[in-house]
Amino acid sequence: MKPLTASEIAQILGTQVAAGDPVALASAGVSTDTRKLKPGVAFFALRGENFDGDRFAEQALRDGASVAVVHAWSGEVPADCAVIEVRDTLLALQILAHWWRKQLDIPVVAITGSNGKTSTKDFTKAVLSQRFNVSATVGNLNNHIGVPLTVLSTTEEHTAAVWEMGMNHSGEIAPLCEIARPKYGIITNIGTAHIEYLGSREAIAEEKGTLARALPADGKLFLPACCDFNEYFRQRTRATIIPVGNGRGQVRAEDLHFDADGTRFSLVIHGLEPVPVNLPVPGRHMVTNALLAAGVGWKLGLTAQEIAAGLSGAVLTGGRLRSYDYEGIKVIDDTYNANPESMAAAIDTLADTPVTNGARRIIVLGRMGELGPHAPAAHLKTGELAASKRLTVIAVGQGAEGIAAGAGDAPHFQDLAEAADWLSREAKPGDAVLFKGSRSATVEKVMNAAFPRNN
Repeated sequence: MKPLTASEIAQILGTQVAAGDPVALASAGVSTDTRKLKPGVAFFALRGENFDGDRFAEQALRDGASVAVVHAWSGEVPADCAVIEVRDTLLALQILAHWWRKQLDIPVVAITGSNGKTSTKDFTKAVLSQRFNVSATVGNLNNHIGVPLTVLSTTEEHTAAVWEMGMNHSGEIAPLCEIARPKYGIITNIGTAHIEYLGSREAIAEEKGTLARALPADGKLFLPACCDFNEYFRQRTRATIIPVGNGRGQVRAEDLHFDADGTRFSLVIHGLEPVPVNLPVPGRHMVTNALLAAGVGWKLGLTAQEIAAGLSGAVLTGGRLRSYDYEGIKVIDDTYNANPESMAAAIDTLADTPVTNGARRIIVLGRMGELGPHAPAAHLKTGELAASKRLTVIAVGQGAEGIAAGAGDAPHFQDLAEAADWLSREAKPGDAVLFKGSRSATVEKVMNAAFPRNN
């Protein structure tokens, strides 16, 4: 966001400065967290079930914020600062983000889907960075608070944007699209993540399809060629659909070769000469995510060589199939989150990971959240799939009992420390060990205890 005075912010929000200096300058963007204040920010005092940002607003001004946007003010305003009162501070944040987005004349790529949003965002950023200065979602700032913050962190120096849109309830994508106003959209897939709240894959597709409906007539929607909802989206968007896939689609991967650290393939784009790509992460599903990014790069005018360079040099956000060596043991960190589809992809990835001389492929799995009544069958099926791929299955933590049962009464450790001790004793050089589970399962604690990265 460009620097704005308190009176300019108040005018955008349809109100007036309630106290302090109307020309106080918000020169460093916005913040909702007093622990991460930069001098000169506009602090928005958000409310939640267990907190009230108004309580911290005065301290925020004393700690360097120049403007505070609050529900109600009763404190003292430091010199050269200002206070703006609004009825709803979250809505005010979203209104400011909507206003700022309209000032930006840049291509915006919005990404949603049940799995792979962040990896696809990382690949897309890496590709577009070959030619653009890219504003991209950081961490998990992809919801009703995170998207406005991401938009407002975009500056006049940025020349393209890649923003994630997450949801777990119906109706949450539409306001994000209103704020972001994307011309390019990616729907990575339709799985069963959040099915506890939406009830069916069809309902999930309807919510994710909000992005398809929001795209303009000259927009582009990128979809995996194998998605079984492609026709559903085609009927619900004015944009041109660009299918991508392994071996099919306008953007496709051919001649795939998997190794311990990634995937090599030939990138084939309609009308361009094929180019080799050395994707720095393993997994067939990661190839699809990379192809979605390649499609965006193609439609934004990048050469095949630029796209390949971006994909080959991509660095993924932590916890997403990043691997490291621990005393000859290959450790694969896929702990960021989990649902049935991403579990299946992780299982396939480990099954494709080469090992030699009788070494084992060990998969350490925790529970999957937000599955509601589908949870027992989903956990059982995950265990069965892992066993069918001849993986050594270790289930960890509360809720993972079904995984162990599905894998034929595989070991199950309620205590994470016991699981780490078992792995420390049993894993041998040459083994490949993959860790995955929902955030609430904290499977990374087992990984970090058994195979600390600083050794």
